[in-house]
Amino acid sequence: MLLKAYGKINISLDIVGKREDGYHLLKMIMQTIDLYDLIDVNRIENGIELSCDKSYVPNDEKNIAYKAAKLFIDTYNIKDGVSIAINKNIPVAAGLAGGSTDAAAVLKAMRDIFNIDVSDERLMELGLKLGADVPYCILGGTALCEGIGEKITPLKPFKDKILILVKPNFGVSTKEVYKSFDIEKAFKHPETEKLIEAMESGDLQFIGDNMKNLLENVTYRKHTILKNIKDSMNGYGALGSMMSGSGPTIFAFFEDMLKAQLCFEYMKEKYDEVYITRTV
Repeated sequence: MLLKAYGKINISLDIVGKREDGYHLLKMIMQTIDLYDLIDVNRIENGIELSCDKSYVPNDEKNIAYKAAKLFIDTYNIKDGVSIAINKNIPVAAGLAGGSTDAAAVLKAMRDIFNIDVSDERLMELGLKLGADVPYCILGGTALCEGIGEKITPLKPFKDKILILVKPNFGVSTKEVYKSFDIEKAFKHPETEKLIEAMESGDLQFIGDNMKNLLENVTYRKHTILKNIKDSMNGYGALGSMMSGSGPTIFAFFEDMLKAQLCFEYMKEKYDEVYITRTV
């Protein structure tokens, strides 16, 4: 069974508190983008076999897609096994949910392959055991995500908006970024409700001017090049640019495909992983 596992961006990322167990409480607008991995999942006699076309991606229990398969097998007492082949297009450790979306695709595929009667809601509960972004990746689309990512409210679709993504040649540890974040120093929070209103009315300029990610400054302190990427994209006519998730990918909205294409060509000369895509 072949599935597309779509990446995401955060149009806003607010941190509103911290639980006793150390997890941060979030309020985020999440959006699926038309950049995806291809996940081929098939039934085999036993065990879990995982392969990926990128040699730097682990093919054992360190891979979240492998963990998803094992969790599903253990939860539903599956006697057979699965083979998982990943064709990786979403950059790794980039703030685009590349691993989480692969795990979500594996859970959905296994539900169908083994004909298990389980709702999306239950599958999302299962996915939360793997990572905070997995429940959203099971649902996809445009959504407000709260709690640690498990409280998901679907929003009016925000599709066909032109995006450029630039992933510099280093990754970022989500865990380390959150660890370095100091909520006491976060004085200006995203205006999430106003952003949702602007998305519903199609006011892309307001979104570009007001989207905010509280983790940006943490990652910027370690990687000053990210500010340069943002400035360059804005210089090419972006309506606004921002880091997605814990980074380091920077995305920018464009109203004009010609401006987006010029920005893409300029960025492609400087960075290997540059994408022109849309919201879906």
